[in-house]
Amino acid sequence: MTDRKLLTSLSKLGFPMFEPNEELDVNETLAEVVKSLDTRLWEGFPVLLANAAEGYQFTPEQVKQQLTRKEQKDQFHQLMLLSGSLFSLYHLSFPWWNKLKKGFSKKDKALVKTWRNHLVHNQTLKYNDTEFDPKRLKRVFELYFEKKAEKDRRRKEKYEEHSLEHALSQVFSPKQKELFNKKLEGFPLTKTEQEYYSRTVKKKVVALANSELHSLSKKLLEL
Repeated sequence: MTDRKLLTSLSKLGFPMFEPNEELDVNETLAEVVKSLDTRLWEGFPVLLANAAEGYQFTPEQVKQQLTRKEQKDQFHQLMLLSGSLFSLYHLSFPWWNKLKKGFSKKDKALVKTWRNHLVHNQTLKYNDTEFDPKRLKRVFELYFEKKAEKDRRRKEKYEEHSLEHALSQVFSPKQKELFNKKLEGFPLTKTEQEYYSRTVKKKVVALANSELHSLSKKLLEL
């Protein structure tokens, strides 16, 4: 994997360094991050892992297959434990992670617990000759949360917008819907439009605003 391809893949997994424009192999990307020996990228590994697993594309075995040396496999394992300590700190539960940690040794579980406590008390996390800044680890991970929350918010707004458009289309004709929106947004209506609105659209609006009709409609949907 070239440096540019790696950075592009990282962008897709939450590090916006370059605009993604090519196919992403998440397992290859995670393997390359492990092999990079770049502490800055290692600090973002929990974010990359959470994003990779969200799309159900992450497979630990496929990552390991691309790590040819024992020390690389050990580094991958330690980065997984580091991710687990952050997942535990923020009370995150993933089905794939719950399944995976069942195979952890007592030593692994103890290390996850120790690192979690280090994160709580802002103590340096050490792995061989590598040291991780707890505040930086948490800051990077919290940025992931913020971006995910914003993404979820936009998705919800888009869904609600489409739902409203669909509902309006069930009640109003295209012209009636246009007048409904113009009136709602405070745009002036021509004399002809005002007459049509009062004669046709307003009657439907009054009916829709009737609380008893609304309750009966909901009751019908429950039958």
